[in-house]
Amino acid sequence: MGLLDYYRQFQGLSQEEVSEELRARAAERRARALERVEPVDLSRTTWPGLPHHSVVNAITFAARRGLHRYVDPRAGALRAELAHRHGVAPEQVVVGNGAAQLLASATAALLEPGDELVTPWPSYPLYPIMARRSHGRAVPVPGWGAEAVLRAINERTRIVVLCNPNDPTGQLIVQDELDGLLGSLPERVVVFVDEALVDYVDAQPVDASLELLERHPRLLVFRSFSKAWGLAGLRCGYAVGAPDAGTLLEQLEPDLGVNDLAQEGALEALRSTEGEVRRRARTVAEQRAAVLAAVKDSPYEVLPSQANVLWISLPGVDGAELAARLERQGVLVQAGGAIGSPSHVRASVHLPEHATRLVRALELALESGGDGA
Repeated sequence: MGLLDYYRQFQGLSQEEVSEELRARAAERRARALERVEPVDLSRTTWPGLPHHSVVNAITFAARRGLHRYVDPRAGALRAELAHRHGVAPEQVVVGNGAAQLLASATAALLEPGDELVTPWPSYPLYPIMARRSHGRAVPVPGWGAEAVLRAINERTRIVVLCNPNDPTGQLIVQDELDGLLGSLPERVVVFVDEALVDYVDAQPVDASLELLERHPRLLVFRSFSKAWGLAGLRCGYAVGAPDAGTLLEQLEPDLGVNDLAQEGALEALRSTEGEVRRRARTVAEQRAAVLAAVKDSPYEVLPSQANVLWISLPGVDGAELAARLERQGVLVQAGGAIGSPSHVRASVHLPEHATRLVRALELALESGGDGA
C-alpha cells in the first residue's frame, strides 16, 4: 500500500471513526507481536547473561594500556589471587586457556601408549578425545560413583577423570566418597576432578575437594571461568594441585601464557563479582528444584542435580524426538545422543523465566506428540 492509498482508505470517515480504526489496527499489531515468542536456548551450560560491567571495563583498560606488549606467561597476579582465594601456595595453581586445555595437557603429560583413562559415562565428551589424542585408551564406565570407577581399575589405568558435578547428568560425588575413592586407588593412578560446574553445588562447600589435596598428592582439581562466572569467551581456567605438584603443573601451562585480556578479566571477576556468582548459584538451585517439583508426578524421569543442567528422559520416546518436540514449543535442548545417551536430553537451568518455559514445554510435549498449539 502506497502513502496515498493509505490516506484514501479513510476518506468519507469521521475523525472518530478514523481514530477507532487506527486504534483497532494498533491493537491487532500488538496482539500479533505478543504471539511471537522467541525461542529460548537451554542447550548450553554457559551463563546466558552479559558480563559484569566491571569486568568489561577491566578488559577495555588492559587493551588500551598494553596490547603491544607480551603477557606475563605465568599469570602471576591471577595465580596469586586464586591461591589466596583457595588458601594454597601460588605454586599449587596453574592458569590456562580454559579448563579443557589444562585437562588435555595433563592427559598428554601423563598418558603413555597403552595406558587407560577411566571416566564415568555419560560425561563430558572431551575426556575420551583426550585419551585418543595421547595414544591411550578411554574406558567409559556406565554408572556413577566410586564403586563403578573402582570396578574398572586395572594395571593399565593411569588417569581417572571425574566431572563433578557431572555434565550432563548433574550428579555429584560428595567429599567423603571422593576421599574414599582416592584412598582406594593404586599409587600410579592420578585423579582429575573437573569442577567446571562446581559453583552451582549446594550440597557441600564449593571448595570441599580442595581440602583433600594435602592427603592425596595425586589429585588435580580443574576449574573454569566459563560457566557461573559468565566469561566463556575469555577461555580462561585453572588447576590446583597438591603442595608437591609444582613440576607437573608447570607442564600444563600454555607455552606462551594466557592472553592479557583474559588474565585481567578473570582477575577483576574474582575481585568484584563473587557476590553476583553466588546470587546466580542460588537462582539456579531454586529453579532446578522448581522444575524437579513440577515434573515429579509426570511421566518424565529426571535425575536430582547439583549443577545447572537437568538430565531428562521420557520412557518410550527417543531423546532426539523429545528434543524436537521441545523445539516446537520454542525451547532448545541438547539431545543426549551426542553426549552419552540417545534416550535423554540435557536442559540447562538458569533464569526463572527460562525454567517456566521449560516446564510448560515439557507439559505440551506430552500432548499430541508435542505438536505446537
